[in-house]
Amino acid sequence: MAQKKSTRKFEKNHLKDTIERRKASAKVKQLRLAKDKKRARKANSQPEPEQDDGKTAEQGRKSGAADFESMDVDDFFQGGHEILADLTPVKSKSRKPATDAVGTPSRKRKRDELELAKAQPASDGAAGDEGTSDEDDRDSADDDGDLKAHKRELDALAEQDPEFYEYLQKNDAELLDLAEEDEKDVVTEGVGESDDEPDLLKGEVVTTDMLQRWRRAMLELHSLKALKEVMLAFRAAAHGNDEDEKKYKYSVSSAEVYHELLVLALQNIPDVLNHHLPVKESQPGKIRVSTESKKYQSLTQLLKSHAASVHQLLSTLSDDGALRLTLSSLTALLPYFLPFRKHLRALVKAVVGIWSRPRSIEATRISAFLVVRQMAIMGDPGLREMVLKTVYQGLVRGSRNTTVHTMPGVNLMKNSAAELWGLDASVGYTTGFAFIRQLAIHLRGCVTNPTKDSHRAVYNWQFVHSLDFWSRVLTLHCAALKEAEAGHESALRPLIYPLVQITLGTIRLVPTAHFFPLRFQLIRALLRLAGASGIYIPLVATLLEVLQSAEMKKAPKASTIKGLDFGTAIRAPTAYLRTRVYQDGVGAQVTELLAEFLVQWTKSIAFPELALPVIVALKRWLKEVSSRPGSFHARRGGGGGRGGGGRGNQNQKVTGGLALLVQKLEANARSVEEQRARVDFAPTQRAAVDGFWKELDWRKTALGAFVDGQRKMRAQRERLLERARRDGEGGEEGGEEGGEEDAEEDAEEVDEDDEEEEDGEGDGDDGDE
Repeated sequence: MAQKKSTRKFEKNHLKDTIERRKASAKVKQLRLAKDKKRARKANSQPEPEQDDGKTAEQGRKSGAADFESMDVDDFFQGGHEILADLTPVKSKSRKPATDAVGTPSRKRKRDELELAKAQPASDGAAGDEGTSDEDDRDSADDDGDLKAHKRELDALAEQDPEFYEYLQKNDAELLDLAEEDEKDVVTEGVGESDDEPDLLKGEVVTTDMLQRWRRAMLELHSLKALKEVMLAFRAAAHGNDEDEKKYKYSVSSAEVYHELLVLALQNIPDVLNHHLPVKESQPGKIRVSTESKKYQSLTQLLKSHAASVHQLLSTLSDDGALRLTLSSLTALLPYFLPFRKHLRALVKAVVGIWSRPRSIEATRISAFLVVRQMAIMGDPGLREMVLKTVYQGLVRGSRNTTVHTMPGVNLMKNSAAELWGLDASVGYTTGFAFIRQLAIHLRGCVTNPTKDSHRAVYNWQFVHSLDFWSRVLTLHCAALKEAEAGHESALRPLIYPLVQITLGTIRLVPTAHFFPLRFQLIRALLRLAGASGIYIPLVATLLEVLQSAEMKKAPKASTIKGLDFGTAIRAPTAYLRTRVYQDGVGAQVTELLAEFLVQWTKSIAFPELALPVIVALKRWLKEVSSRPGSFHARRGGGGGRGGGGRGNQNQKVTGGLALLVQKLEANARSVEEQRARVDFAPTQRAAVDGFWKELDWRKTALGAFVDGQRKMRAQRERLLERARRDGEGGEEGGEEGGEEDAEEDAEEVDEDDEEEEDGEGDGDDGDE
């Protein structure tokens, strides 16, 4: 019959050590037994007169001679040689008899027996174990009783005379640590080889009584022995769904016991470890544990086993409540797992997987991020770099499929992950440079090797989210206010220029109407970066290109299709092209982004010069699209033909929004010119130029008030859409009706605001003319 795999593994790895350990134990026990028999013989022996000794010895020799003459060969080998040894006279100078009055062997014979016991062959180890099993049990029971009695005496001493007990702690700590050292031996015993001895593990079923007993021992006594048992039971519960035939010391067969065991292990194991191995904080956020202490060394195997169990549990759990409990327990255990890089790498991947999983709720994502952040804070630069790389890979993997339902989770990942790149400036710059360079390589491949589908390597959600993520990282850590507080520029600031170049190159790669949504997504990322860092990024040209496209110059087609959500789209379907719905959306996006770009410089002393090209370009476009067939502007624009540009787009909503923007830009430019006429400093005085209109709130300017009102309207619209989506999740039919009603109400409000704004815009146009 072939041996099991576990048996062969045990023979290969542990059989030799087990046999050697049993040999040594058997020799020690035999020596101890021989000493005990010697003491017993000395205690039972009584001194008698010498003549009686001589008579007794003479009688013994005579009876022994008679027995020796009558015995056969089998009796001789079973013990008859001892009689022959008694009959042999012993030569000594003192002429003492070979045996005493009770037949006790001489000292030489005793020494020979001891040497024989020491030289016992290894093949008799098993037989020796069987022969001395009862004595071993008695010895171990006596030792356990002595240790328990010693511990009770120490506890009583601590209660009766605490001062003397404290003195012993300071001057004779070994006496007090005796019981604890024995408990450590119990904890480490069998941890490394428990999985490889199939005959020793019977899979004892965990019960509620066992859990209560362990809980009391951990809460009241902080018992390491109970800690070991809970960890072993937790390991069996974590690997309960494994397909392999691996056996464990415990097994869990009840759902109730499984739940109680998880709660007990996750809540109480960190407390017990912190009691025996307190966590020390050397610097803010720098937490460490004394890994060189004997107690930590004795718990190393247990901690490794528990780290593997936690990783297995994180990989199998799907309930958000259980995941949050496991992650909070893992946060407290991280200081003890730091030396185990292999297990720590697996834990980082598992936690990042939960953080980037689309089905994870917001609370679970935040709990997972706190664990990752704690790892990055406590670890060394090598661990920190590994955490940052794993987080970025998880972000890219989790943003593959982006919808209106997953977009909030993706934004949460990007905002939370951006914080990690500020923990270590050197590691953050190194990893950021490598990943931004990787994006540049992808873009260069599309430009140098153009094919029909080459743009798909760049025009996808993962690439767009990556560019947006790095803009958030640089926005957070290169903000002018944050750098002023730190007193120096951020180490990440040199990454702004390559990121801007890559983003602008991506925008211009395929400048068609299909990818106007992607263009708007990337422009928003650059606007965020420019507003925080104070760097001027030329974005007006990329927006005016949209107005010059055929999509915005020709009259749209009537359509009842639902409006496109530009916040969750990077490509417009073909059905949207040349429709009024799509043209309205594109016009609103251009108006909004132009206003958001120029409002960043609304208080600048150079605003009139900055806004003048925009005003001229917008007025020219408005005249072109608003001209009638046969007019001068239509002929100059190449119109007059069938379907030519002479018809214009005839879209009052788009033209009205842009005309209102022109009005606000001109009003803001006049205000700046009036204020600039009163200054008494030259353009060379940089400090005075930067302080121009510094005390004025940007919302009180003409353009700032307009942008602030537009932001509030968009926020209200987003709230209505979010409420409609939530209603749709509750009931499909009711959600659709609710969403339509909210959309109609919002459209009516927008139309009313547009009518009021157009009235003001018409008056402004008359004045300009």
